[in-house]
Amino acid sequence: MAIAEPLAPHTTDALAGFGARPAYDGAGMRELAAWVDEIARLTQPDRIHWVSGSAEENAALIADMVASGTLIPLDAEKRPNSFLARSHPGDVARLESRTYICSEREEDAGPTNNWADPAQMRETLNPLFRGSMRGRTMFVVPFSMGKVGGPISQIGVQVTDSPYAVASIEIMTRVGDEVTRLIAEGADWVRTVHTVGAPLEPGQADVAWPCNDEKYIVHFPDTLEVWSFGSGYGGNAILAKKCFALRIASVLGRDQGWMAEHMLLIRVIDPAGRAYHVAAAFPSACGKTNLAMLRPTIPGWKVETLGDDITWIRPGADGRFHAINPEAGFFGVAPGTGASTNVTAVETLWGNVLFTNVALTDDGDVWWEGLTDETPAHLIDWQGQDWTPDAGRPAAHPNSRFTVAADQAPSIADDWEEAVPLDAILFGGRRATNVPLVVEAFDWEHGVFLGSTISSERTAAAEGTVGELRRDPFAMMPFCGYNMADYFGHWLDMGGKAEQLPRIFQVNWFRKGADGRFLWPGFGENSRVIDWIIRRLQGEVEAVPSAIGLLPVVADLDLDGIDVPAADLEELFEVAPTSWLAEAALTEEFYDTFGDRVPTALRAQLAALRERLESAKA
Repeated sequence: MAIAEPLAPHTTDALAGFGARPAYDGAGMRELAAWVDEIARLTQPDRIHWVSGSAEENAALIADMVASGTLIPLDAEKRPNSFLARSHPGDVARLESRTYICSEREEDAGPTNNWADPAQMRETLNPLFRGSMRGRTMFVVPFSMGKVGGPISQIGVQVTDSPYAVASIEIMTRVGDEVTRLIAEGADWVRTVHTVGAPLEPGQADVAWPCNDEKYIVHFPDTLEVWSFGSGYGGNAILAKKCFALRIASVLGRDQGWMAEHMLLIRVIDPAGRAYHVAAAFPSACGKTNLAMLRPTIPGWKVETLGDDITWIRPGADGRFHAINPEAGFFGVAPGTGASTNVTAVETLWGNVLFTNVALTDDGDVWWEGLTDETPAHLIDWQGQDWTPDAGRPAAHPNSRFTVAADQAPSIADDWEEAVPLDAILFGGRRATNVPLVVEAFDWEHGVFLGSTISSERTAAAEGTVGELRRDPFAMMPFCGYNMADYFGHWLDMGGKAEQLPRIFQVNWFRKGADGRFLWPGFGENSRVIDWIIRRLQGEVEAVPSAIGLLPVVADLDLDGIDVPAADLEELFEVAPTSWLAEAALTEEFYDTFGDRVPTALRAQLAALRERLESAKA
């Protein structure tokens, strides 16, 4: 097997001169090299390319994809150094049905994960991976989640035959020889293997994003491995992201005494210049990115972005929890992102962006639904077809994406790569009823209870029964690498690992009135809720005990400049005991799916909630 030559048939001369194995020595390097050779013998690539992470190498990689037709360059003036990729129509999203947790024991995966016996899964995967990189280059990508060598950082290596995946990993993580040096010196690392599963025959051109009809995204938590077959889509191919940073990292956190969470991370600065750090867990379509890039509408307040999707939390020597965003970029959903909803995100995308499955304008720029109020008269849609407003189909795929470096966001904090002390944790869902605009947990244990019950209501018959609750505790249902009941227990245990714990709040921007309209304006006005939360941390405002938690004194909310009728405010904070008792019954049903593994403390919290509701009802 050649180290860097000859070039694979589909590879241009752009990558010539790059890709040699780093000349590090040591037991760690020998172990890494042996593993790479083992994967190469299985997958049979034409060439092995060790990614150094240099700007010159990245430019050559991009040039190679442009030459092969994998990437379409955008207009250099309108969107400098930016490119469009189009996927196979059958490869456009994460595949939860094909995502597996292969723990040794099925009960350790739990009822919310797809489990398969690890030995049997390897027997399934080996024939699929055998020869799967034939005709391609196998890239070896060393990456760090968190700054290289940071106290909360973790490192890994991905081997892949997808140059698109390599370019994406280089945006989303820290890639380079510095990571390889840490491995050579003996640092622990996570092994990840990816192939699009579509070997090239001699003379075949690699002009499209390939994939395989058969797909597997498999996690081996006991050996800290990820194997992904058949998909080129970001979440299935950028294995450092959800696969490592949440599923595998959640297992590491459980075993090592820290937490890997599906949370944004922001710094909130009050008018006096005092800074507070807030992490927030929201399921999809619940305003997560908007909060990560919030522009407060009340004078004197400022929000700085630290992370938009994943947060790792560790106890610090100072008796507090400290948090980082382990990623280096944003992998955001394009549709719905526009100047009226998230101007900060739009400004972030001025250049140096890898777009996927958005539409192409006639002047060489990109467009998606929600980007502008005016729809272009003509576009090339995400499948490369002519499109007009009367086409009867979206121009951009609903899950189309942008991948961009985090430090391009105008809201990014100067020290965004550093660990910060955590002051508050927010949980939220999309709830039209029951859940108030904001409620504070009584204490850490009650806060864990709130996190375990996070859900969103289905809003249309096409999505299921209207009003039915879609459970997503801690916004981690698809991303927890082990039994979620044990995950609840880990959260409870973490409450004993710091002297000054973050305060926990639940928020709901989406409560509706009886007439179906939203009671709260949302977007930038959510800063008024953040204002109240920070003033609670400062001890400047009181809260009113209720059956479900601590509620604001409405007069303490800063509502200057917005018109929210008094009746709407009353409904925003209404706690109806009968409705909440019905919800408590649904929570018990949900807990029962985990059997006797649900922590006793959470069962006790549920019983206490029912007692408070019955008292309020009397």
